[in-house]
Amino acid sequence: MSKLKNLNPMDFTKMTPARNEIIDAAPARALPKASSYLPNQIAAALHPEVQHLKVTRIRVWSPDTKSYFLVPDEEKGTEKLAYFSAGQYISLSMKMGDSFVTRPYSLASSPKEALAGEYMITVRRAAGGFVSDYILDNWQEGTKVTASAPLGEFTYEPLRDAKHIVGLAGGSGITPFRSLARAIADGDEDAELTLLYGSRTRADAVFAAEFEILAKSCPRFRYVNVLSDEEAPGYEHGFLSAELIKKYAPEGEYSVFLCGPKAMYDFLDKELPKLGLRRKFIRHELFGEVKDPSKEAGYPGADAERYQLTVRICGEEKVISCGAKETLLVAMEKGGIAAPSHCRSGVCGWCRSKLVSGNVFVPASVDGRREADLIYGFVHPCCTFPLSDIVLDVPPFKP
Repeated sequence: MSKLKNLNPMDFTKMTPARNEIIDAAPARALPKASSYLPNQIAAALHPEVQHLKVTRIRVWSPDTKSYFLVPDEEKGTEKLAYFSAGQYISLSMKMGDSFVTRPYSLASSPKEALAGEYMITVRRAAGGFVSDYILDNWQEGTKVTASAPLGEFTYEPLRDAKHIVGLAGGSGITPFRSLARAIADGDEDAELTLLYGSRTRADAVFAAEFEILAKSCPRFRYVNVLSDEEAPGYEHGFLSAELIKKYAPEGEYSVFLCGPKAMYDFLDKELPKLGLRRKFIRHELFGEVKDPSKEAGYPGADAERYQLTVRICGEEKVISCGAKETLLVAMEKGGIAAPSHCRSGVCGWCRSKLVSGNVFVPASVDGRREADLIYGFVHPCCTFPLSDIVLDVPPFKP
């Protein structure tokens, strides 16, 4: 057992270059017939290693909010879009200056629209947003986009969820609910949805007109606008709360799905216990990146503004600087290191890396590590902040 504990799994990543050299030097051979095996074809269609897309059109809601419609980029080898379940997201990969970055965006399009060859994502400018600013200011028709296969578990599962869902959306958190509402109307999901959408004003309510039309034609979908900064006939005024949920929730059991900014989650996490629902009936979409660790419970404080971060990938080292209030992943991106990541919320584990030395802080609200990772010293760089100089073993990643 002691030998196993001292074994560093990251050492095995050093074998990758040697294996690649052997593979490249091997004579070319015809692919085995197994490549045409139907389950393999289905797996490749649902879970492609990469999707090459391009922007085909743009819907401008305001200068700070736009919807982008993406289609396969056949010139780069993507012929069909991967199918997905309503509520999933794609992770976009971009080279911005010297930085290689990834960002997850929920798919606002329905599964049926994906089968017709089109994804839609909606991007809203965020305060201090690095990638959202870049997309809104630079993407245009014809822009080429690199994306992952659909990911995420913010989906309806009849074995776990109640058949009636009360959706709570705030800001751009409306996007997965647009997908779910459409999937219900199309008959792809056997569920009912009551959607409470919190916005500041009517002008901020993206998809409002579409939702109102859909609610009239689909008896299994109900739509309620909630405005915090404006009063208007036919609209609720105030904030999403337990009292408001009770007003529109059905009799009996129901699930609550939340998607929005972290401040909304923090407020509703205090409100939802008042409903008396079983824990499995409360579902959160990804929390998103923690921007300021000092606002998180248990943060011990840092004794310096910046630390040294030594990153090891396949035996090679690079030393960069990491701010006390930025995650290890953000520091690697700024340092020009292509590090793996998808959800950026501590959930998916794609960025899982070995903490060789140093002290770190991981907010409990986004710590999605397995117990074994806690024992053997693995972290998710996307939600890990330095408290000292750090040495980190990162798995190889090909952008």
